[in-house]
Amino acid sequence: MKADRWRQIEELYHDARERAPEERGRFLEESCADEALRADVESLLECEVQAEGYLETPALEVTAEALAEGRARSMLGRMLGQYEIVAFLGAGGMGEVYRARDSRIGRDAAIKVLTPGIAEHSERLRLFEQEARAVGAINHPNILTIYDVGVQDGAPYVVYELLEGVTLRDTLRKGAISRRKALEYARQVANGLAAAHDKGIVHRDLKPENLFITRDGRIKILDFGLAKLTGQTSTCGPENSEAGDSNQNGSWTVLGTPGYMAPEQLRCGVVDQRTDLFNVGAILYEMLTGQRPFCGRSTTEIFNAVLNDDPIEMQETGVKFDAPTARLLRRCLEKNPAERFQSALDLSFDLEGLLIPSDGPPRPRWKQPRIAVAVAAAGTLLIAALAFRTFDGIRSYPKPTFRRLTYRAGVITGARFSPDGQSVIYSAAWDGKPVEPFTTRIGGPESRPLGLTSAGVLAVSSVGELALSLGCELNWAECRGTLARMPLAGGAPREVLDDVFYADWSPDAKNLALVRTVDGRFRLEYPIGKVLYEAPGWITHPRVSPKGDRIAFLDHPALGEDDGSVAVVDLSGRKTILSSGWKNLKGLAWSPGGDEVWFSADRMRRSQLVYAVTLSGKERLVLQAAGWMRLEEISRDGRVLLLQASPRSRIMCQPPGASTERDLSWFDWSTAADLSPDGKKVLFYEWGEGVAGNPTVYLRDTDGGNATRLGEGRALALSPDGKFALALQTGPPPRLVLLPTGPGEEKRLPPSDLTEYYSATWFPDGHRILFVGAGSDAQPRSYIQDVDGGAARPIADEGMQALLVSPDEKLLAGIGPTGGYFLRSTDGGVARPIRGVLPGDDLIQWSADGRFLYVRAPGDSPLEFFRVNLATGHRELWKRIAPADPVGLIGIQPAAVHMTPDGRSYAYSYWKTLTELYLVDNLK
Repeated sequence: MKADRWRQIEELYHDARERAPEERGRFLEESCADEALRADVESLLECEVQAEGYLETPALEVTAEALAEGRARSMLGRMLGQYEIVAFLGAGGMGEVYRARDSRIGRDAAIKVLTPGIAEHSERLRLFEQEARAVGAINHPNILTIYDVGVQDGAPYVVYELLEGVTLRDTLRKGAISRRKALEYARQVANGLAAAHDKGIVHRDLKPENLFITRDGRIKILDFGLAKLTGQTSTCGPENSEAGDSNQNGSWTVLGTPGYMAPEQLRCGVVDQRTDLFNVGAILYEMLTGQRPFCGRSTTEIFNAVLNDDPIEMQETGVKFDAPTARLLRRCLEKNPAERFQSALDLSFDLEGLLIPSDGPPRPRWKQPRIAVAVAAAGTLLIAALAFRTFDGIRSYPKPTFRRLTYRAGVITGARFSPDGQSVIYSAAWDGKPVEPFTTRIGGPESRPLGLTSAGVLAVSSVGELALSLGCELNWAECRGTLARMPLAGGAPREVLDDVFYADWSPDAKNLALVRTVDGRFRLEYPIGKVLYEAPGWITHPRVSPKGDRIAFLDHPALGEDDGSVAVVDLSGRKTILSSGWKNLKGLAWSPGGDEVWFSADRMRRSQLVYAVTLSGKERLVLQAAGWMRLEEISRDGRVLLLQASPRSRIMCQPPGASTERDLSWFDWSTAADLSPDGKKVLFYEWGEGVAGNPTVYLRDTDGGNATRLGEGRALALSPDGKFALALQTGPPPRLVLLPTGPGEEKRLPPSDLTEYYSATWFPDGHRILFVGAGSDAQPRSYIQDVDGGAARPIADEGMQALLVSPDEKLLAGIGPTGGYFLRSTDGGVARPIRGVLPGDDLIQWSADGRFLYVRAPGDSPLEFFRVNLATGHRELWKRIAPADPVGLIGIQPAAVHMTPDGRSYAYSYWKTLTELYLVDNLK
């Protein structure tokens, strides 16, 4: 658009703005014959947002701030209730925002005051009050907090928390942002929306101007002025002024912002939570590309683009989306709400999955462990539950025979027999590459790829049709993606349904049973769309019986845990538990006759055996082995496919003066707990088969000398003088102990009523310990423990996790109850945010001079350390570490990354496993 046209818009806008609202429409019709020009000005008047909020040029500097300058000057120094106006901050679609001081408690806050024109409009007043009610009903870290509401001298106002940072629009003026940051911001928005939707509130006007980025990297959703209770469904129309404003001619306008509005908003259709998810998709597209998904020279062109264009297919930004990101965007921006994500929780789950590198383990939505020792250990058991050791020492009757089918290095995600039983179709991530399907002829060592990348094998039908997981996202060595069908003989896959975890064919090859999530709950469907069972926890490995009359599956009561039961459900939805009380429950198949369900699990050991259970609940042991197994399939003639692997937790360390890393692993599950300040000793613990599953503490010189066993427990921290190791011994109740590194005896610290212990560190004086623990309410809190006696005493509010102590012992650094990072005095006082630390960072080490914090950024390959200046918030890359061999890498443990105060030496632990596929015969 040329400059003279922008001048015309600006002049006409100001002329119309000076008139009363009811006179503006007639004025524009009389003053301007150009319909497109008039439409642009009407949109500016209606939305009262910056023109660059939805038009394609920043040349027009018509902002709400400029229009409000006169009123702002007159407001300074005024009192609104107990709040003194001290500064003008900006203006939005419904009023001006000021900085204010609460005279009663001395707190700074933000106040939004309606402009006189809006305050005289009854409908705008009602919407303003609705905004206050909507925000006040929600308590979430990603939603602006409301403090107070009032009216003075006819001016309604709302008092909010005062934010420091910038809007997302300010950030996007510089162009696109990094993929990781964009996905993280979108995830936070989805989490905030989930809280709002749970209260029955839909925002309806999400856009970059309404998303605020605080200095600690947290997103705050602003301006619920257009929020709509979901019980009221119409979006616009003269008969419903709640959704749109009527002018004197009885016409209506849609509330929202062009370019971000969903098609149903433009069509005056039903608005619900899915409308907000369309907005999130549009914003995420803009964050990734630097351009809006729907553009045009006028509001009409923009609306037409929203209704008809596919920005993913026709983008001209030069940005190439990876397949999972493109699929997520497309699902957000579907024109039909029924084809979008159905809940903000589901969208958040998918965004979290995209934030995990493809060669690392995704964190399940239900588990978001920080540096919690106990939680990290539980999560690692999930990894181990999919892995196994060699078959040395197998003992069973009758004696089975084993034939190895795969020989390459990597992780196998699933395997099935071909219909004739002479071949095996499986999917694997070989040599660090993405998952893809292969076929191998039984009796030959070669495997042939099927020509699909990022695709996992879910099932093979009796007529040779594959059920695939396209865009396979590794989820604990299993695939999650888009369910698709493809003939084994060849051809293109046909997509069926997004976000499917498991699937299995019916015996007649006409229907599929599957597991997916809807509104955050796992459900088993057979056929697709018919819900047979919805779980309070989660569901894995559904298998249709040979007769097609039942579905067997593994039922896990706790999200993210592999404990659970073996169950069947009939076609009417009646569920029966066949066997319960199992640990590490993974893998399931029907016996050829359909009279038994076989599964891999155990009740006691950290391994998996193969058991069988009849439909009446009679159990028997089928195969006992020394390590880990996962049952994949049983053929019609009784042959069995089993996966085996060797999980290892390794310790890598760069000692002082060394130029390369050194492997300091001792047994099979070596986990780094601390590094001495001089980098010459590493404290770690073993907790795998090497110590029979009993956590044991060790100390080892980083030059590669032998490890010294210190005692039982899970190592936590090494004392500053190196004379004691703090460890956690299991209970009940669990207890903290001091293990001497030289001569001396174990010392137990005073007991407490805490049931869980997480991170721990020593004060530099060596006389006190800082740790995070939780009681029966499961709420983490920080404590200080004197090593010479006395009970542990809490030092922070509930939910605040202090993790590091400054060298001068005056400050604590940690994570707040809402996820942000804070500094606070060891003597108490108000916590303040740490600038330069981004969401997802792990706090690793304080520098020796106390000026810097070393943090680890999210991601496993490469592993990135940053140094953050606590005074300025400046963040600089300090060290980047790439694992030398990414093949079989599962992930770097978040609680097992350590660094010396000078940043020159470090140690970390990572999980790695290599799986192999075996054909087993003679199992009875």
